[in-house]
Amino acid sequence: MYISTMKRKKMVWFLLMLIPIGLIVYYFYPEKKLPVGKVVDKLVVYKSKRQMHAYSGNELLKIYTISLGKNPIGHKHYEGDNKTPEGTYTINDRNPNSGYHKNLGVSYPNDIDRENAKKLGKLPGGAIKIHGLRNGKGYIGKFHRWKDWTAGCIAVTDAEVDELYEAVKQNAVVEIYP
Repeated sequence: MYISTMKRKKMVWFLLMLIPIGLIVYYFYPEKKLPVGKVVDKLVVYKSKRQMHAYSGNELLKIYTISLGKNPIGHKHYEGDNKTPEGTYTINDRNPNSGYHKNLGVSYPNDIDRENAKKLGKLPGGAIKIHGLRNGKGYIGKFHRWKDWTAGCIAVTDAEVDELYEAVKQNAVVEIYP
């Protein structure tokens, strides 16, 4: 079937107009909020799915889409490998004044992580966080999810880290799977 040059140009123009409209809808489309008044006692991260599940007891409250370390496949072995750790940790800190909006500290490294790094002759690193976007870059919003960009942390939007900061209890369990 032959399509005239004029029709082809109109189709291309139409498709090019859809792209910015789709991006605007994606950026502004409201997402499910964490239920008010619920306490999050467990976070389960599925690195391969780029998801973090927030639980209160056995009740799944919300699924977050996340970004990970720039080198996301495999367990974190040492400082500077840009990997997000795998294993069971806890929320051991919170910082409302970090360089990344707000953050929740993850208890990496544990004794096994320290021993494994020592065998490699390296430091295990630390400062693994669940955090928002770099201060002053919050306008990026959900677009941050299109790339793994952290040094090993778990990143969410600023609005999402705000709700997690309020709802996640101290010493909540953090399970991180490949």
